[in-house]
Formats: sequence, structure tokens, C-alpha cells
Amino acid sequence: MEEMEEELKCPVCGSFYREPILLPCSHNLCQACARNILVQTPESESPRSRRASGSGASDYDYLDLDKMSLYSEADSGYGSYGGFASAPTTPSQKSPNGVRVFPPAMPPPAAHLSPALAPVPRNSCITCPQCHRSLILDDRGLRGFPKNRVLEGVIDRYQQSKAAALKCQLCEKAPKEATVMCEQCDVFYCDPCRLRCHPPRGPLAKHRLVPPAQGRVSRRLSPRKVSTCTDHELENHSMYCVQCKMPVCYQCLEEGKHSNHEVKALGAMWKLHKSQLSQALNGLSDRAKEAKEFLVQLRNMVQQIQENSVEFEACLVAQCDALIDALNRRKAQLLARVNKEHEHKLKVVRDQISHCTVKLRQTTGLMEYCLEVIKENDPSGFLQISDALIRRVHLTEDQWGKGTLTPRMTTDFDLSLDNSPLLQSIHQLDFVQMKASPPVPATPILQLEECCTHNSSATLSWKQPPLSTVPAEGYILELDDGNGGQFREVYVGKETMCTVDGLHFNSTYNARIKAFNKAGVSQYSKTLVLQTPEVAWFAFDPGSAHSDIIFSNDNLTVTCSSYDDRVVLGKTGFSKGVHYWELTVDRYDNHPDPAFGVARIDVTKDVMLGKDDKAWAITEGGITKGATVGVLLDLNRKTLTFFINDEQQGPIAFENVDGLFFPAVSLNRNVQVTLHTGLPVPDFYSSRASIA
Repeated sequence: MEEMEEELKCPVCGSFYREPILLPCSHNLCQACARNILVQTPESESPRSRRASGSGASDYDYLDLDKMSLYSEADSGYGSYGGFASAPTTPSQKSPNGVRVFPPAMPPPAAHLSPALAPVPRNSCITCPQCHRSLILDDRGLRGFPKNRVLEGVIDRYQQSKAAALKCQLCEKAPKEATVMCEQCDVFYCDPCRLRCHPPRGPLAKHRLVPPAQGRVSRRLSPRKVSTCTDHELENHSMYCVQCKMPVCYQCLEEGKHSNHEVKALGAMWKLHKSQLSQALNGLSDRAKEAKEFLVQLRNMVQQIQENSVEFEACLVAQCDALIDALNRRKAQLLARVNKEHEHKLKVVRDQISHCTVKLRQTTGLMEYCLEVIKENDPSGFLQISDALIRRVHLTEDQWGKGTLTPRMTTDFDLSLDNSPLLQSIHQLDFVQMKASPPVPATPILQLEECCTHNSSATLSWKQPPLSTVPAEGYILELDDGNGGQFREVYVGKETMCTVDGLHFNSTYNARIKAFNKAGVSQYSKTLVLQTPEVAWFAFDPGSAHSDIIFSNDNLTVTCSSYDDRVVLGKTGFSKGVHYWELTVDRYDNHPDPAFGVARIDVTKDVMLGKDDKAWAITEGGITKGATVGVLLDLNRKTLTFFINDEQQGPIAFENVDGLFFPAVSLNRNVQVTLHTGLPVPDFYSSRASIA
């Protein structure tokens, strides 16, 4: 919050804004400060006098020309404006905020008049102390500028948040610090007094308790001031002109000032601009986060440079001492070279740290100010400044563009001492540039927000560090076996995202990634822990099914177009754990013979399930229309059990079931079934398995 304080101070007086007004350039001024920097131009130099006398080579309205310049998006905001090219210059001075302003050129208003009501001399103009744009005031004077109610509200909240802590109003001696306030009772309580005097039961249970700071705001804040139209002071803003980018009142529309303009509801535009500002802040927030990481890297570089310097100096001293007395004179010169390089590197990095710190502070202050503006509930006041804030946020984000977060100096000392020459060559001894070996890529970073598991597959995503300058030719992804065993390579390639299939359900896997190029392999990334789901959600697989199978209901319901039996498999295979799914018989005509069970991936698809040695199924036992067939595959005990309408069909149907199996069904055109997945194992089986 403290970094936002500069956004809340007037560029002229350096204090918090008092009755701020909003200039057409989107900057703010205290109303009193605006009067103090008014400049009165001579009558002969005013645009009205020029038009009256017919002077000048053009018939353009200089006032309108200046307004066009003020509102032009392509205008840089600097330079002379048509109406003021010959205006007399006034010595300038600097405000407490460091902004150059102009001293008052006219006597102060009468003591009995407020700054807003005091008359403004004719031909007065005001120059923004921040962007230096000038504007001639019309007959309304400073009243022609809208008041920035949003900024007033933000300043009130900021000042109240810094006030002293509130005390309990019911403590008899040495009041304790209040912890809550009751909005209905309008009393501040500490914890003991709240429990004793305001118990959370009976009629008091419906009272709303809020934090003391929030209660202080609700108690002290005056009713929200409603912005009124600058042209019709008795009318409130009710609409928003898209072309003029300003709130307007009903009377403005009646007078035809915005005819043929697109006009929208004030509330709708308020929500739209709030959304746009929030989206712009998201991008700026990412830049601020990268800047903080960049500052940490720069500070680490300072320490690394110092450590490298110490190491290099020690090596240099050892080599020079070995060359006896003849090398001592040269040693001092070489050490001076190293120290000079050392200081140069530190100076460059520290200068960059200082520059980046200042820019980050400004960015953080703007972000906090924008977040406070978003909290404002005055639509018209918000819309008066939202466009400018959105532009400022985008401009600040662009300033963090490419190159800003790149170190200007490396930490290495690319120097090597050649001690091979003879003593006669000592005076020619000098540093030779060490040929740097090609660096290995930086360690990749796993993007946790994009890594996930689904059924028996896991998707992992990674990226190079944002400040990495060494390209990677590819990546190696490794996973363990789900039981804490050894890692194995599951992907090698250039992509930065990979999906690994065939994992076990209800298992914990560890994943890591490393990058490689021609120079070698980087270090491993931090290990990521992945947990696969306990139960499987899946559908039938159209890709492996017989062509006569007909799918519907998102591939959960199947039937067949042939009178012959055809096989369809589920999308998910199982090789570990206990799994249970059910199938309901939706249609059962002419006594068909459907089969339900499991099969291997290469099972024959054009014969009844179970006719070969690659499928295990049940084909009879009370299956009718509306029946529910349950299949329980226990790969821990290597058994397969069937249920019909929640009743187990005899003992275990198959034993020694080992390998990779897929849910399977065979049917013809007289049968239609629907698959139900994600079901827990029946309770009686779970309890029996735990006892066993």
C-alpha cells in the first residue's frame, strides 16, 4: 500500500489531493493548486482576439485545434500548441514531487470565495505539470473540469488504513485493542467483552460483526458523492458516450450534443471498463513477478561475481608467486586488470538493479492504485479515469518488454594466465582470452499449473527459465514406477508438453525433466509428485471397436447394426489395483446372447467375447432388459468377479488374471447397453478383502 502513496499526491503541492479535478489529459490536480498555476495570456494573444482581428494565415479555431491535440491518440503530449505559440514564457519551479510547475500569474481569489467559485480572469490557460499540455479555460473556469470522486475515495481509504488501532468501548480500565465491530450496535468490542456482552445467540446472533478497520470506514465515510454533469450541475450522469469517452446526462442527450454518437448505459460501461482494467492488470502483474525474480537473480549475480573474483585473484597470485621476483612487478599490473574488470561488472549489475528497482516500485504503486480504483462503486467517477488507467497499465507493461529483464553483464571472468613462457618473456606476459566452452542449457522448470493426471495418464508441461540465454535442443522426461523405484525415460524430444499413458490407478509417481544440447545435459528439475485417481472414468473406444458398433451418449451407450456378435472395448486399460464398473441393459430383444467382461487389446472383434484365449466374460445368468451387470477386476488378487442386479454370480469367476486388460462387451443388434464408470468397489467386497 505504501508504494501507492505517490499516485495519491498532487504534483504541485506534493500533498494528498484535496478536491482533485480531472484534466482532459487524464492527470489530476488539487482544485486550489490548479488555480495557483493558471496563466493569463494577453488579450491580444488570445485566440478570440486573433479571430476578431482576422490575424493569422488560417481560419482554424485555435481552441478547437488545441482540443484536437489534447485528445489525439497519436499526439506525444510535448511541444507547442496552436493557441499558445506566442504566449509569454514564465519561469518554472519544481514541486515537492519533482514535477516542474509554473508559479501563479495572478492574485489569489478573494478570501470569502472558495477556489471553485472564485472568478477566473479571462483568457486564462492551465498547463498540466506532468505532460505539459496546455488548455484555455472557457467561461466556466475550473468548474468545467470534472471532480475525481474515485481518487477522493481511494485517498480516504488509504488514510484511514494508516490510522491508529481502535480500542474497545466497553473495557472499564485500560481498554484493549478492538477485534470486531457490530454494525447494528455500532460498538467496538475486544474478544472478552464480545463474549460477555455480545454472545452469538438469541437476537444478537443475527448481528453482523466486521473487522474494526471496516467498521471505522462504514462509520466515518460520508454518503457517496454522486458525480453531476459539468454542463448541467443539477443532472446526474446516466449514460456514457462511446465517441466522446465521457459520461453524459439526460439533458445533454436532449440538447443533441451527442447526436449520431453511440451512447450506452453507464452501468454496463462501468462493468466493461472494470473488466478491461482487471485484464490489463493481470499482464502487468506477470511482468512485476518476473521483475522480482530478475532482481533476485541480479543480487545473486553480485555475490557470484564477488566469489568468482576472489577465486580468480587467489589463482592469479599463486601463479605469479611461482615466477619468483621477476613476476612480482607484473603481478601488480595483472591484479589491477582483474580488479578493474571486477568493479566494472559490479557497477553495471548494481546500476541495473537500481534501475529495475525504481521501475518495479512505480509498477507496484500503479497496480495497487488500480486495484483500489476497481473497488470504487461510483460508475461515472470510475469511467472518467478508467481509459487513462488502462493506457497507463498497457504502457507500463510494454516498458517491461524484451531486453528489460536481461542481465547486461555476465558473472564469469573470461581470462586465463599463460605461465609457459620463459623468464625472458615475463615483461610481455599478459592475459589471454580463454575460449569459453559452449554452455549447457539451464535447468527446465516444470509448470505446475499445467501438469495434471487423468485416469491412467499424466500430462506434464515445462519451460526454460525466463532469463535463460542458452537454447536447448531437446528435453528428457523421466518417471519412476509408482512405487518409489528407479526413474526411467518416458519422453525424449523438442516439445515442452508430454502425456504419459499406461500408469497405474491410485499410485504416486515422481517426475523430473532435464534439457540437453551439443555441450551436454542440464541438471534435473525439481521432482514433481503426481497422484493418479483412485477410480477410473472412461467410455467405449470407437477407435478399436468393430465397424458395426454404433455409439451414442458420448460413447457411453453402444449397440450393433449386425445380427452377428461384435466386440467393443473401453478406452482405459488396467494392470494394477481393484476396479469396478457396471453396464445396464437398455434393450434386450429376441433372447440375444450378450457377453460382459475384460479382454486384451488384440482380442478378436467379430466373434462373441470369450471365444478365444484373449477374453474373459459372462454370457448368461438372468440378464434381461433393465438388468445391471457389474464387473469387478481385482488385479491385486488376480481375480475377476461378476454381479447381476447387485448379487454376486457364484464364486470368483476367473483366477490368475494377470496383465493389461480392457473392459469389453460383445453384442448384436438386438441389444443396447450403457456403461457406468467411476464407481467405488462394493462395500462387502472391500471388507472381505481387508479381512483376507
